[in-house]
Amino acid sequence: MRRRYTNLDPVALLAWAALVIIGIMAIYSATHGPSSEFYQFNPRQNFSNQIMWLGICLVGMVIALVLPIRFFQQAAFPIYGVTILLLLAALVFGREVNGAKSWLYFGPIGLQVSEMAKVGTILAVAQVVGMRRPKTMDLRFAFLLVGVIMLPAALIVLQNDTGTALVFFGLVPIVLFWSGLDMNLLMMMIAPAIAGYFAIVSMPTAIIFVLLFIGFMYWRTRDTRISIVTAIMTGGVVALANVAITMVLSDYQVQRIMSFTDPGAEQFRQNVGFHQVNSMAAIGSGGWFGKGFLEGTQTQGGYVFEQSTDFIFSVIGEEWGFFGSLVVMILFAVLLIRLLQLGANMKHPFGVLIAAGAAGIYLIHIFINIGMATSLLPVIGIPLPFISYGGSALLANTALLAIVLSLHLKKDDFSIYGY
Repeated sequence: MRRRYTNLDPVALLAWAALVIIGIMAIYSATHGPSSEFYQFNPRQNFSNQIMWLGICLVGMVIALVLPIRFFQQAAFPIYGVTILLLLAALVFGREVNGAKSWLYFGPIGLQVSEMAKVGTILAVAQVVGMRRPKTMDLRFAFLLVGVIMLPAALIVLQNDTGTALVFFGLVPIVLFWSGLDMNLLMMMIAPAIAGYFAIVSMPTAIIFVLLFIGFMYWRTRDTRISIVTAIMTGGVVALANVAITMVLSDYQVQRIMSFTDPGAEQFRQNVGFHQVNSMAAIGSGGWFGKGFLEGTQTQGGYVFEQSTDFIFSVIGEEWGFFGSLVVMILFAVLLIRLLQLGANMKHPFGVLIAAGAAGIYLIHIFINIGMATSLLPVIGIPLPFISYGGSALLANTALLAIVLSLHLKKDDFSIYGY
């Protein structure tokens, strides 16, 4: 038993602990300084609530570390089923928070079930891949995996929580890649999303990208049919994006999508662009080493919207500067790389998919959240893992990490169960 615990990875644990501590300090700064006077509610409860949820996470992590591998495999589908039922219950009985009806309350404790659905979905996908016989990837199996991911995503969209649903959409190519999908098909799945982004930023850039990608796919495959399908998929997305922006969406929706391209413009800065302008001002004013803990003028003046949740990176950028922001990015990079290494060390599809799925979810959150705070992406409303305030998010993200650590801890037991 003592030898087995040498497999407990200290690097991932230390990175997690450092990120959580940074998050708690940033939440404290955003809720306990002069800025607290500008809120209609008492924001100090965010800090105490986060401490409470951290205690719950620590207990959950210890429990996960002692559970056997077979428990996670056998419980994967039941947990997935429970999360689907919770998502349905939220649609019927849930409470609406910030426009999304994705919260269930159990007495005084609120649970954002869309966050917990990430854990159930990753477990279910990993179990499907682990049970695959023979271990080959075809389109039928790919559609099965996509269906497992898209079912909770569709329910979350119905809850009007588009930001969280985007995480599930982004998870699709990650899961398919680690499941062995052909690289050409994978690139054809990813390219429309890139083309759509360019269509919002610059239509000429989108058209150039589509033409170059079609040429690249023909050069790579020498298959005219694949080139035609590529043209339909990427060109179709660009056309749909243009139609949606010019003819379908309302002015407010268009402004919300387009504001990140120039948040300081007159038509944006008085509404949805206002938040990104102040976020960038806070980050830029931090300089190299920041203004100091509780000393950020933008943060303490209450100018940054949702600065303990969606825009918490601006607090770090202002008070800890470029150096502090870089430390956060390095910690995230270490955690992501280490998760992939742990998955590879397990050499089992169930463990590999759990680790890759967890890393993928973290990466999507990091990319969107920091992109939103720095005006590289629209304001979507996705927390920064382990740092933003939110008990449900902290619990779900920590649960994924704890499961990976537990599986790696007992990785030698995988062969016992017939794999």
